[in-house]
Amino acid sequence: MENHQNSQPLPPENHTARQFQWLPPINPARSGDEDEGGLNLGQVFSALKRGLPVIIGVTIVVTSAAMLKALSSKPIYQAGFEILTKPVTVESQVISSVPQTLGNKERETTSERTVTVDATKLKLLKSPKVLSPIADQLKSKYPTISEEEIATNLSVIPVPSSEILAVTLQDSDSEKVKAVLKLVAASYLNYSLEERLADVRQGIDFVNAQIPQLQQRVDAVQDRLQSFRQQYNLIDPDSTAERLSDQTNTVSQQGLETRIKLNEARALYNDLQELLRRADDPASIALSGNARYQALLSQLLTVEGEIAKESSLFKDNTPNVQVLKEQQQNLVPLLQREGRRVQEEVASQIRALEYRDRILGQAANQLNQQVKQLSVVSRQYTDIQQELKIATDNLNQFLTKREALRIDAGQRKAPWQILTPPGEPVPSAANVKRTTMLGVILGVLLGIGVALLLDKLSSVLHDPEEIKEISKFPVLGVIPHSRELEDIEELGSLGKLVSLGDIGGLMQQMGQKIKLNNGAKSRYYTASPFSEAFRSLYTNIRLLSSDTQVRSIVITSSTPGEGKSTISVHLAQAAAALGQRVLLVDTDLRRPKVHEQMGLINTSGLSNAISSDLEVERLIQQSPGERNLFILTAGQIPPDPTKLLSSQKMQNLMGQFKSAYDLVIYDTPPLVGLADTKLIASKTDGIVMVVRLSKTKRSVLSQALEGIKVFSVPVLGMVINGSREQTSLTDPYYHYQPMELESPSVVEKSTSSVFKQLDQ
Repeated sequence: MENHQNSQPLPPENHTARQFQWLPPINPARSGDEDEGGLNLGQVFSALKRGLPVIIGVTIVVTSAAMLKALSSKPIYQAGFEILTKPVTVESQVISSVPQTLGNKERETTSERTVTVDATKLKLLKSPKVLSPIADQLKSKYPTISEEEIATNLSVIPVPSSEILAVTLQDSDSEKVKAVLKLVAASYLNYSLEERLADVRQGIDFVNAQIPQLQQRVDAVQDRLQSFRQQYNLIDPDSTAERLSDQTNTVSQQGLETRIKLNEARALYNDLQELLRRADDPASIALSGNARYQALLSQLLTVEGEIAKESSLFKDNTPNVQVLKEQQQNLVPLLQREGRRVQEEVASQIRALEYRDRILGQAANQLNQQVKQLSVVSRQYTDIQQELKIATDNLNQFLTKREALRIDAGQRKAPWQILTPPGEPVPSAANVKRTTMLGVILGVLLGIGVALLLDKLSSVLHDPEEIKEISKFPVLGVIPHSRELEDIEELGSLGKLVSLGDIGGLMQQMGQKIKLNNGAKSRYYTASPFSEAFRSLYTNIRLLSSDTQVRSIVITSSTPGEGKSTISVHLAQAAAALGQRVLLVDTDLRRPKVHEQMGLINTSGLSNAISSDLEVERLIQQSPGERNLFILTAGQIPPDPTKLLSSQKMQNLMGQFKSAYDLVIYDTPPLVGLADTKLIASKTDGIVMVVRLSKTKRSVLSQALEGIKVFSVPVLGMVINGSREQTSLTDPYYHYQPMELESPSVVEKSTSSVFKQLDQ
């Protein structure tokens, strides 16, 4: 067989090699660097860019229609005037200034009307009540005129931050515009006068209705005040409090003086009692103020002095001495009687002072009770006085407002004023330029809406962010769009295929000059974003786990035509160019594509290895452009591919492949509607799913992902194919000055050593 020419023997299974541990599915929870919810402006701009032809077409159609309408329409004349007004009238201010104590429902209704008077006024100015008289006056000159026509053509707009209304009128008849505006101005002035008078009359009625209630309230409070004064027998709590305070101070002072005198009397009484007990010493400080006692004491002291004098000269029994002693004995009883008399007077004084002290204490208690009662009475009196003042003030305010309203009712001057009279009508609506601009703006907005709606209804994925949002799996690589690749897929020939294996290894990433074909001739290559994307993809797959090595993967997609076979081929070439021993197995036994892209013969392949006794080593072919790349084509298409892929022999072959090669890539059929991929993926390290931009639909991708979840097949990540994002910022990195190498083996050794270090 021809395809046996490049067949390679399958090395014996190495049972001592490190076994690959089960790789857990990638956690679908993404890090917090992506915003959840909200409007994605990038997706919106991308949708607008895709829908640019629709936007341009809709804009052209709408603008053309606007221009046609502007050119074919009749001239429209416009004129207007400005009128000065106030959003709140004087009368409404009078009513709103009514004191809050009234709490009247009628007042609340008036206040609410005042707040919304601007909006109500604008409606009234265009209502039949105001415009019907104008239409009736113009019926003779314009029989078809009506208040509805005037209201439609009339515009009343408040000027911001002012009390001015701008009134404009449009019509195809300039004379009609002048006549209507003249009557409208007069009608508005008359309306303002009637509105003011109505407010005045309403204010007078309201005030007249409130005055009797306020008068009754004042009378009731005055009656309460009179009864209160009669009950507590007071005119003014302040004067009564002052009088009680003076009385309290007087009683307190008298009580203090009484207690001082009482203490002095008690001390005197004790001294007298002590004196009477001492007969040998009649002198006492307590009786120093008693003249009679002091006179007797003086006589006694004189007699005792004479006795002492005579005793020194004569004997005691002499007549002179005896007479003096008799005088002494007569004076001592007199002194004692005088002391007892004074003591009785002091005791009587003590009793009188004690009685006075009790009386003063009772008086002080009574005054304190009156003071406490007065504090409560004073508070009640103050409340009544305050209530009377409020009621009286309210009554006076209403009486004053009534007089002011009566004066206003006699005035007949309109509160509004015409600032600028109606001018001459000028053409306005036939402005082609303005209508065209409006048409352009409307067309652009309508075109944007149509473009976004069509993009939403198409349900086709255009943005990598949409794929991230739906899949919840990491993006392992983004393959840029390549026009040459589209030509390759269309031709399906090796001659048009740019083989990554011909580059010779990792050094081509730096854009060096490589000498190939046994040094016979130097060829120069420059790396491209397309080739670098596959190197980055393979590197990301290798670095998915630091503990385990990815040895076998499945490349699949949701539907046919998303580029899974092309990505399988280029990924295998990239891995082989980086020094890895790679086996690419085409397991798409329904529509095999690998042999077409690699330029190989597909007379025998995987299906023959499973269904017959042929040795698989004889069916494996080596890539003509890369010595580390081996391909097992699909072989003859069997009647039941699922049966072959689920067989035990297929599982045995997959085990041999995994042991014999550094990386095994299985190109499988699409996921939707087929079970082939799930059967193969369950025996590999995981699935790498390809999604092609501008082709894959949201619903199809979601259906494929749901099928993966049901079978619990691990997903390594997503590969986004066909990205058209600009790479101008990174292009300089792909154009280094090439270098000439002696042999491609140098590159292979350097790159293989790097991945061996990763495997250790």
